[in-house]
Amino acid sequence: AVVSTQSGHYGRGLMFAQFEIRQKNLDAARKILGTSIGKCPKPKLFKGYIDLELQMREFDRCRKIYEKFLEHDMSNCNTWMKFAELETILGDTDRARAIFNLAIQQPLLDMPEILWKAYIDFEVEEEEHERVRALYKALLQRTKHVKVWISFANYEASIDHTRKAREIFEEADRSLQLDTQKEERVLCLEAWKEFETKHGTEETQDAIKKKLPRRVKKRRKIDVEEGGEGGWEEYWDYIFPDTEANSSNLKFLQMAKAWKKQQNTEDSDSDDDDDDDDEDTAD
Repeated sequence: AVVSTQSGHYGRGLMFAQFEIRQKNLDAARKILGTSIGKCPKPKLFKGYIDLELQMREFDRCRKIYEKFLEHDMSNCNTWMKFAELETILGDTDRARAIFNLAIQQPLLDMPEILWKAYIDFEVEEEEHERVRALYKALLQRTKHVKVWISFANYEASIDHTRKAREIFEEADRSLQLDTQKEERVLCLEAWKEFETKHGTEETQDAIKKKLPRRVKKRRKIDVEEGGEGGWEEYWDYIFPDTEANSSNLKFLQMAKAWKKQQNTEDSDSDDDDDDDDEDTAD
């Protein structure tokens, strides 16, 4: 029989291979799967071939198939993670780590956040604390997402490094303040507050409470296309104590600058009047 391996019919190749396996004809099954993958490299075929070799405990063959799978699609995070998981099960942590490390260096990944989490969880499981820290720092070079900051700080707290956890929260707060990400900053401060409730002192708990913002209702004009009439909408905004203080200081400086400018103007006018008086006297 001729096995069709065109797109949309790749399932037949897998079905024929499973039939050969039931007939205990392993070589024929491998040949069918290899040919099918060569003509139509679909994920389901790769996975079916890997499952076959896992059942046969042919782990070196599994490795080769994973390598072919990744050659076909280097962006598939699930494949990278499954490959690393296989090496972890086999007890080869160095191979697993090398796979993860190669994976995060790919320029295009379909689910990078899941891949990074899997890599971090792997190192946590291995109790490689310095490696975990290095991964979090590397991830923060790529993204300043608040969840990464919180996860990093909570990790340090979980291994009783409260000082480092607090330093991470402080750095996160500064970073989010600079980026003016108000809602993300609120999430960070709430997580920080929870951390201080569990691990802090009265002093650190009071300090974090003073950082929490006020929630105020505001109104803003709705943007519409040119020529249309936009209405108004209400929304919630957050006023942080530090930004409010900075705003007050800025207003004070602006007022002081305006007063100084006015004084200079008045002094200049006074000098002009004196000059006029001198000229009248000379006449």
